[in-house]
Amino acid sequence: MLAASFIFASAAPGTYASEVTLDSVVNRVVGTPYLYGGTTTSGFDCSGFILYVLKKFNVDDLPRTSQSQAKTGIPVAKDDLREGDLVFFNTFGSGISHAGIYVGDNKFAHSSSSKGVRISSLSEAYYKERYVTARRVVSENSYSEMVSR
Repeated sequence: MLAASFIFASAAPGTYASEVTLDSVVNRVVGTPYLYGGTTTSGFDCSGFILYVLKKFNVDDLPRTSQSQAKTGIPVAKDDLREGDLVFFNTFGSGISHAGIYVGDNKFAHSSSSKGVRISSLSEAYYKERYVTARRVVSENSYSEMVSR
């Protein structure tokens, strides 16, 4: 039997999450440098970037590492990705070694060790070849807040 942990947060009315969208949060930090272990606007690693962004939408129970984050929530097929889903890659060694947040239009936001926070395409050969899985950790309510315009 497969055990899965589910972290579905819902934004409370009047919180920061109701005032911003995923795009606005991500765009504010694009260009922030990579910092191993970083979880603030001074610098992010890939999993720290995910924690920072999703916390704005009251998703605050995610594990710290990308390997652990990849075991959270529910699996999502690549063709069924929606904004806020987490995407995971094997960029070195074996297993999960990189993660990002799907932002729509076949793109994801992430903190690259060489370029900092940026938006990349899942169609880029590098990421296409290294894509492993995706997980949904955002509730329907938080998703609605995240993408409202």
